[in-house]
Amino acid sequence: MTAPADTTELWIRRFHRSPRARARLLALPHAGGGASYYFPLSRDLAPDIEVLAVQYPGRQDRRDEPCVETVEDLADLLVDIVEPWADLPLALFGHSMGASVAFEVAVRLRECGVTPACLVASGRRAPSAPRDERVHQRDDAGLLDEIRTLDGTQGPLLSDPEIVAMVLPAIRSDYRAAETYRFTPGTPRLDCPIHVLIGDSDPKVSRPEADRWAEHTTAACTVEEFPGGHFYLADHQAAVNARIAALVTRAL
Repeated sequence: MTAPADTTELWIRRFHRSPRARARLLALPHAGGGASYYFPLSRDLAPDIEVLAVQYPGRQDRRDEPCVETVEDLADLLVDIVEPWADLPLALFGHSMGASVAFEVAVRLRECGVTPACLVASGRRAPSAPRDERVHQRDDAGLLDEIRTLDGTQGPLLSDPEIVAMVLPAIRSDYRAAETYRFTPGTPRLDCPIHVLIGDSDPKVSRPEADRWAEHTTAACTVEEFPGGHFYLADHQAAVNARIAALVTRAL
């Protein structure tokens, strides 16, 4: 099935169109994040790899749309939009909640006969390694404290009441989706390599939890650590982007 062009443009942002790209990378944001977070990644990978940055409903220019409530529903909505882009080798990248969404999209693509070039999962435990987390049930102050703890760069923005009122509903909805997501036992393993990137002091994922991504593929699984916490990739942007490019290129 091919998604209508207007629907595709709602979901997929191509900041650096690359008609001669050798591959495409679908980039899925973290909880509360938007497609614009991946502008630097798109810039650094073009023109050899074209980045397709996903814009979830409920934020930025889609802020008037209702948020999608579950990781599975997001994957269901995305698979028909993503499949037509697999005329070139298609890799998937997701950070935090985006890694869970990327995995579920990969599962659905497999059911459609599409094998991703690779899956790069950042800052996220393996689907088979859930935690009982309930941040989404906190009051607004508690949720904001969590965000400030994980991403210190958000402090100045989150002191503005108007910005908080605008972004908090999407953040809470995404946290609910991420924290209630549970892997379905018996789901067939992927056939593509899985590469896991984590911060060595990330409170959201330990090395053993990252290692368990190997349970979800029949191909290779690698785990690499960078200095830093949950948003290590912001602190080491050039190095992380170069590593992602290398992993995708290796899979071609």
